[in-house]
Amino acid sequence: MSATFRHSRHAMATTFEIIISQADVDEAYAAQTANAAFEEIARLEDELSRFRASSDIYRLSQLDAGQSFRLGMAAWDCLSLAKAVHAETNGAFDITIGPLMELFVTRTGEPRHVNASVIEEARQIIGSHRFDLDEAEMTITVHASRMIFDLGALGKGYALDQAADVLAMHGVHNAVLNAGDSTVLALGKPADKDAWNLTLSHGAKQIQLRDRAVSGSGFAVQGAHIMNPRLFQPVPVRNRRTYALAPTAALSDALSTAFMVMDPAEISALCERLGQVEALELSEE
Repeated sequence: MSATFRHSRHAMATTFEIIISQADVDEAYAAQTANAAFEEIARLEDELSRFRASSDIYRLSQLDAGQSFRLGMAAWDCLSLAKAVHAETNGAFDITIGPLMELFVTRTGEPRHVNASVIEEARQIIGSHRFDLDEAEMTITVHASRMIFDLGALGKGYALDQAADVLAMHGVHNAVLNAGDSTVLALGKPADKDAWNLTLSHGAKQIQLRDRAVSGSGFAVQGAHIMNPRLFQPVPVRNRRTYALAPTAALSDALSTAFMVMDPAEISALCERLGQVEALELSEE
């Protein structure tokens, strides 16, 4: 019977945890492998944080309309996925919505009133239609000046996917990777079970996960922090948490945010269209 090893590290403003349960992995090797995965997460934070001047995402915010920029692989992957999810969700997911957050929510998280003229000004730099990607050159071209790109709604999931690749390179295929409980990626299964057992929404539901990811979005922790890109206003606070299950953590991360904006019929149609994607809604009480 294999032992279970847990390791954690702070990154991307949350705590990442890696749980390894594999018969041929001992304590020392689990620690070594987890450390390599955490180093990859730290590297990705340097490349993807909009608050670090050395990152690709920060540099994008310095561009003027019409300018182009050659992206590194991590930024390219995330922007490509963001553009695709924006299209698939009919604009319910948008990584350029950051300016609205700064308008509607104070630094302490309190909501505030915003007049129409200020919102209209913000509109001029918001929208995934305002940037284009060139796959051959791996470049982005922006069509508005000083846009804000924020990967907070998929960056942690992407980091889990890349960390999972690091584990695989070290021969570890049975593990759970957790980004602050908002996104969880399950690889393989524990030695004595058919899948990993996970608890959602403070015990409201238990699910079994194997080679799949689940992400949740809600208001219990951060309050009114989710913006509706379609309406240019915050999503109304409710005591429900929306979950998305998908083959990758980056996709589940993005979709859990989009599902907060979409109506049930839209969500159902998207899940059927994409396949391997599911949605859950649970009470946060």
